[in-house]
Amino acid sequence: MRATQYLFPPIDPFDQRMIDTGDGHQVYVEQCGNPQGVPVIVCHGGPGGGCSPAMRRYFDPAFYRVVLFDQRGCGRSTPHASVKNNTTWDLVEDMQRIRAELGLDKVILFGGSWGATLALVYAITHPQAVSAVVLRGVFLMTQSELDWFYGGGAAQFWPETWARFAAPIPEDERGDMIAAYHRRLFSGDLPQETRFAREWSAWENALASVYSNGQGGESPGDYARAFARLENHYFVNHGFLGEDDWIMNRVNNLADIPGFIVQGRYDMICPPHKAYGLAKAWPGCDLRMIRNAGHALSEPGISAELVRIMNQIASLSVA
Repeated sequence: MRATQYLFPPIDPFDQRMIDTGDGHQVYVEQCGNPQGVPVIVCHGGPGGGCSPAMRRYFDPAFYRVVLFDQRGCGRSTPHASVKNNTTWDLVEDMQRIRAELGLDKVILFGGSWGATLALVYAITHPQAVSAVVLRGVFLMTQSELDWFYGGGAAQFWPETWARFAAPIPEDERGDMIAAYHRRLFSGDLPQETRFAREWSAWENALASVYSNGQGGESPGDYARAFARLENHYFVNHGFLGEDDWIMNRVNNLADIPGFIVQGRYDMICPPHKAYGLAKAWPGCDLRMIRNAGHALSEPGISAELVRIMNQIASLSVA
């Protein structure tokens, strides 16, 4: 059964605005659904992925007040592809700013991949502001995860796709692909940055779906450059968390927050063992492993389960 049979019909925002962060960024924010509904803040992936209209369709618009925002440097936020004043902690403060401007007390956090990381960091540092956390494709911003995806782990399953990703990099630099791409993504040469951004994006896109044929396609240059530069910037700096297992070392802060995790069994970007470990350490967390699914939000089984969870939360809220 296709995912679109589970998703809610397309809806338009009732509010769109730019929020000035006070340090050089303008963050795009939109609201859709019920203006008096239960608030959900959606954390998109990447970093650098931006929001899309499809992300509005996981929530009953009669029940939820859905808030989407483009994180610094991507989507409709400006300046585009900028890494200045762009850290995890800046994004957490942006979420606080959004809550204050929109008059939100407690919110549900909904995020996948890097969006799961950001949602967890926010919930750990501001647990009093979070009523529930719904995650997909868990990424904890650890060195082992970066090593898996950029150090040869995933390459063992997709050797031909990895070969294309590695080909533009001289052999003597391939021991640290994140650093090698960093030099080129921040070279100051726009054509070179765009070329390597497309290569970086294609590697990730190719492995997102369990149905992939190994071809990542060619993303539009502006999108690819923002996505690759921001993602690489965060990975070079280990998410600005200061220690390798920052989230798991503070998982007790989540003890009073209901958690739901939807994880693809064959997720090549964020393998399931991290989601399993998080769920085991998080009292009351509900882990749902989806067979025949990879990493992408659009995987039919993942989309269906996320809608099911949001409907379950809604039914419990009105019971």
